[in-house]
Amino acid sequence: QVQLVESGGGLVQPGGSLRLSCAASGTIGSITSMGWYRQAPGKKRELCATITTSGRTNYADSVKGRFTISRDGVKDTVYLQMNSLKFDDTAVYYCNAYAGYITMNYWGQGTQVTVSS
Repeated sequence: QVQLVESGGGLVQPGGSLRLSCAASGTIGSITSMGWYRQAPGKKRELCATITTSGRTNYADSVKGRFTISRDGVKDTVYLQMNSLKFDDTAVYYCNAYAGYITMNYWGQGTQVTVSS
């Protein structure tokens, strides 16, 4: 089992920045990639960004150039630096860990990001 704890959400004005953190614990050796997803009210959960254990990243077109995903292998933590935030970025952001060899997905509890003036 893998446990994920997110932090860093909040209220920010358009154009502002936030950094989300996700700390993983448990059987972290099984994790092959981690990522951030988001779900806005009335919409499906969508991918923001992923990063593999080798550091390969992938971004949704909607956040490319504004969001940066990174990981600290020592702290077993993944970050999402969000810059130039827009109203449309308002959502609950979920951390995900994927254990590829056993095809298991783990999710955090979510953290609210609200972009408002």
